[in-house]
Amino acid sequence: MIKSILIAVLVVAGIGLVCGILLAVASHFMSVKENEKKSAVRNCLPGANCGACGYAGCDGYAEALAEGKAATNLCVPGADAVSKKISEVLGVEFQDVVEQVAFVHCNGSCGKTEKKQEYEGIKSCSAAKLIYGGPGSCTFGCIGYGDCMAVCPNGAICLDDGIARIDTRKCVGCGLCVKACPQHIITLFPDVQKTVVMCSNKEKGAVARKKCTSACIGCKKCELNCPSKAVKVVNNLAVIDYDLCTDCGLCAENCPVKCIKIADFSGEHRFE
Repeated sequence: MIKSILIAVLVVAGIGLVCGILLAVASHFMSVKENEKKSAVRNCLPGANCGACGYAGCDGYAEALAEGKAATNLCVPGADAVSKKISEVLGVEFQDVVEQVAFVHCNGSCGKTEKKQEYEGIKSCSAAKLIYGGPGSCTFGCIGYGDCMAVCPNGAICLDDGIARIDTRKCVGCGLCVKACPQHIITLFPDVQKTVVMCSNKEKGAVARKKCTSACIGCKKCELNCPSKAVKVVNNLAVIDYDLCTDCGLCAENCPVKCIKIADFSGEHRFE
């Protein structure tokens, strides 16, 4: 009996030993050597895997950099510090990063719009949107359950008076909130810009105004008064081309409903 057990144990041990040797040999001859340059570049990146660089994640961006297929200034969250490190590792010229901030294009706070229904369910914007476009009378505005806040890695987003607000002192421009918002009312743009449209309603002026007192009415006064032709009314909503905008402020001055604002992105922006 004991002899049979010992034989079984020895057989199993022998098989394990042979398998271990085979795996070690296979690992030695079939392993793929890691690109040392890629590893060095990857160590420079913050690891947010946000996709702001245009690649699936930090690994994808590091691989493209190591192969010389990407610019060094695409990591918005890492800003100039990361770009400088990458440039040093690759031995290339430093490229300045255009820092970006996220902005919520809605000013439909509790005192400016109303609910059309009471929502009882998962406190998620994506879930609430499935029920007739959300509980708010304006189906284009912020739903206010914080899907964007939940994904922000820096705590830059809070819910204030029923809508999401972004503290630009903390925002690194990763873009995760942009992807999380089911209303698509959060955008990224260079933090040097100051002019913003605080509305996303694309209904005709009279209809939009009934749903929210801060809504754009599509009157085109901003378009007519812009000296650089940077503002256009598209689908009843003012849209700013930041490549043309000079932040002169004339569009904000002439907006009759004051849905165009001049913002200071050096700190937390709040508007009345």
